[in-house]
Amino acid sequence: MRSITGISPLSTTLCRFVGPAFTMRYVPQPEDLNVSADLGSSTSVVLATTEAIARGDVLVLDMQRDGSVGAIGDVLATRFIDCGVVGVVADGGMRDVRELRDMDLPVFCAGAAAPPSPATLMAIASQQPIGCGGVVVFPGALIVADEDGGGGVPAHPARETAEQASEKEKQDTWTRRKVPEGGGIRGRYPPVAAHLEMYQRWRARQRG
Repeated sequence: MRSITGISPLSTTLCRFVGPAFTMRYVPQPEDLNVSADLGSSTSVVLATTEAIARGDVLVLDMQRDGSVGAIGDVLATRFIDCGVVGVVADGGMRDVRELRDMDLPVFCAGAAAPPSPATLMAIASQQPIGCGGVVVFPGALIVADEDGGGGVPAHPARETAEQASEKEKQDTWTRRKVPEGGGIRGRYPPVAAHLEMYQRWRARQRG
């Protein structure tokens, strides 16, 4: 899994989620094309996204790493919550961050920004491969986020990766419980064969 850089959660108490990516791509706003009223247009990509995104999806925004503007405010966030979106990841800014922190929608972004996105960006397409924080994200890729950050896993090995991550978490938890027993961490982290065998026996008892 590659980590998406330059982002952090708006709320550290609401930042864990996993789900398939629904992507949206922005490009620099052309000087001769004013789409500040984009949501009022029948061809609005943002509006279409609020209608097409599915329950359980993670909205991933390619904002050209532009943190000077905010893509989502409290109204759009309310709509995405109603759609069942489990999280938002963007390499740009967000508006209304005070309200967003209190809403039931985990958001990872570059920070707060007062101007709306049309000030410098134009949403041009959805459900296409995008770049977000230096990482390519394909529609449907598994997006995973927690207090340490967020990243993407290609869809085809997602189940295998999830199983490996779950097993690694169990192993680390077991090791953490062993450390206070004395002897330091040498040979335990990472585990040598003897300690790995002890862990496997413990796992077998747990399964039993």
